[in-house]
Amino acid sequence: MNLQALAELIRVTRKSKSLNQAQVAAWAGINRTTLSKLESGALAEIGYAKVERVLSVLGLSIEVVPTESQRPTLDDLVAEQARRSR
Repeated sequence: MNLQALAELIRVTRKSKSLNQAQVAAWAGINRTTLSKLESGALAEIGYAKVERVLSVLGLSIEVVPTESQRPTLDDLVAEQARRSR
């Protein structure tokens, strides 16, 4: 999963829980503008800790799982999370 797909997952999950950006940002300890840029894919860089806090507020997480032949990609991690949350 790329950053754009992660951004979409965050946005869709937030809306499905009827939360606004200000609420999620406050609970995650980040600026609402930062969350807005994250959700739109317009954020050039963001630290893992911030993403992890946003995901935690939304009841999501990223799990790193080794693969046999190569390291997992972000796509792999998000796909695995999506499978587990079904």
